Amino acid sequence: MNTNKLKLFLLLVLGAVILSACSGSRATIVNTWAGLSADATQAYLASGSHVYAVDVQNGTEVWRYPAEVDTNLIFNSNPAITPDGQLIIGSEGNSHILVSINPETGKDNWAAPFTGAKSKWVATPLILNEIIYAPNSDGFLYILDLNGKQLQDPIELGGALWSSPVTDGTYLYITSLDHHLHIIDLDTMKLSEPVDIGGALPSSPAVGENGIYVGSFNSNIEFVSASGQNEVLTTSPAWIWGTPVFNNGALYYADLGGNIYSLDVASNRQNWGDVKPDGPIVASPLIVNDSIYFVTEEGTLVAFDVDGKTVWEKTVGGKLYTTPVLSNELVLVAPYQADFSLAAYDLEGRQAWTFTPEK
Repeated sequence: MNTNKLKLFLLLVLGAVILSACSGSRATIVNTWAGLSADATQAYLASGSHVYAVDVQNGTEVWRYPAEVDTNLIFNSNPAITPDGQLIIGSEGNSHILVSINPETGKDNWAAPFTGAKSKWVATPLILNEIIYAPNSDGFLYILDLNGKQLQDPIELGGALWSSPVTDGTYLYITSLDHHLHIIDLDTMKLSEPVDIGGALPSSPAVGENGIYVGSFNSNIEFVSASGQNEVLTTSPAWIWGTPVFNNGALYYADLGGNIYSLDVASNRQNWGDVKPDGPIVASPLIVNDSIYFVTEEGTLVAFDVDGKTVWEKTVGGKLYTTPVLSNELVLVAPYQADFSLAAYDLEGRQAWTFTPEK
């Protein structure tokens, strides 16, 4: 798929969710990529009707939630893992529930799911100090305790909220598809004046020193301070979907044109020359030790060193839109429209296993 076709696909997905949020439509998006997270022993794959727990040692299914298909439930976001051992995930289906799953058993933790939201759950909640901060496509931030009870009235931010909040310990930073970045003081829960970034913001910012870095559909990478002052650092030739990753003074990110970047934030200069694998890039990078992993729409997983040199490259298959995750020294990738739903590669690029859910 070329960049223009990918943009059209992404706009259709964005438009469907925004129209649903605005109109209260019960239409369901099922043609989208999976959500993925992992702990040391299990991967958690949110793919359509189920959330699957997969043993990372051998790629076998441990459980699925719900055990039987519920046509009102659709799961595609990255499950959040709480410090006390819960999986928190919301449904994109007709039933806009937020649930807590026991990762050992695959059963509900809460007696009843949270049902206060008015639209689809696309964003992964942030868990901080035993509080769940859960943005919804209805434009509200819901604040719950670890038992699923609301701690205060939801905060209206506006637009469709698709990305997980991030925090520097003092402030919450939340992006919206309506082009705005929102900053909330964690002590007072006071909302600052929204920062207009000038393009849709489907992914989270990256926390840096004294502020955050954000990419958007205006193709810029911008630095925003906690006080809301923003500065354009660099412009790419295509939209930026994935969350940048800040590591050791460098900001790693990619655009829908398939270009990969390493920006030295101190000098505001690019560390790498022309690095462009084989197709558009939607997912965020994964950094493990001195390697940076990117996945492309063409179904390729590529490992780079800190100088931008290719360490290894593997054809996974399907289309790769989901950000890879690390578990037990394995890089996990979840292809879209492939013969399997999840694959694991060791840090040398050898495939360890693939997982396909049984019917």
